[in-house]
Amino acid sequence: MGYLICSKCKSYYKLQSGESAKKFVDKCDCGGKLRYVENLDFVDPNWKQVSLRKKVTRREILRNKIQSVRSIGKMDLKNRLVTIFNDKFGRRVYNAKDWNRKHKSPYGMETGFINSILSELNFYNIQWALVIPVAIAITIIFTITHGIFSLLILVLLAAVGYMFNDQIIGTKNAIVTGAISFFLGSLFTGSFLLLIPLTLLGAINGAICGWIGGYIKTRM
Repeated sequence: MGYLICSKCKSYYKLQSGESAKKFVDKCDCGGKLRYVENLDFVDPNWKQVSLRKKVTRREILRNKIQSVRSIGKMDLKNRLVTIFNDKFGRRVYNAKDWNRKHKSPYGMETGFINSILSELNFYNIQWALVIPVAIAITIIFTITHGIFSLLILVLLAAVGYMFNDQIIGTKNAIVTGAISFFLGSLFTGSFLLLIPLTLLGAINGAICGWIGGYIKTRM
C-alpha cells in the first residue's frame, strides 16, 4: 500500500487498500510536496498522520462545468423572459389599470372590470370536472354533425358560462372549453391546416357564449 509523506510539516498519510498515490494531490495543505514511500522505517515516530484530498477527475471537472453552464443558462433565460415580459406587457397592463382608475367605465363595464379580467389570466378557477365532459361532447358534435345541430355547441358553451355565479370566471371556463373542443375536433376531422384558426374560433365562441350565459345567470 505505502505512504505519502510531507517533509515540510512532518506528516504522513497511509494509503488504504485499493488506493493509489496517483489519485491524491501532489502538494500537502501546508504547501509542501508529497512523496511516496513504501514504509516509514526512516521517518521520525513523532510525525503526525493526516488526511489528504484526492485529485478531481476529468469526468468530475466536465460534469461541474456542464452543471455551471446549465445553471447560468437557466438564470439568463429566466431573467431575459422576465425582462421581455415587463417590456412588452408590463407597461400595457399598468396602462390598462391606470385607464380604469382615471376614466369612467361605460354601462355594463363597472369600476374594476378591466382589473377583474386581468386577475383571471390564469387557470386557477378552471373547473375541469365540468370543462372536460362538455369539451368531449362538443368535440363529438363538431366531428359527426353539421347544420342546425351545430347550434348545440353554442348552447353548451353558454351553459358552461351559466354554471358560475361569477360572469368572468364562467366566461373563462367557456373559453377553455371552446378552445379544447375545437382543437380536438380539428384533429379528428383531419383539418390540420386549420388547427390554429379553429382553436381560436373555439375560444372566441366560448368567450361570446360564456359571456351570454353568465349574463343570463346574473340577471335571474
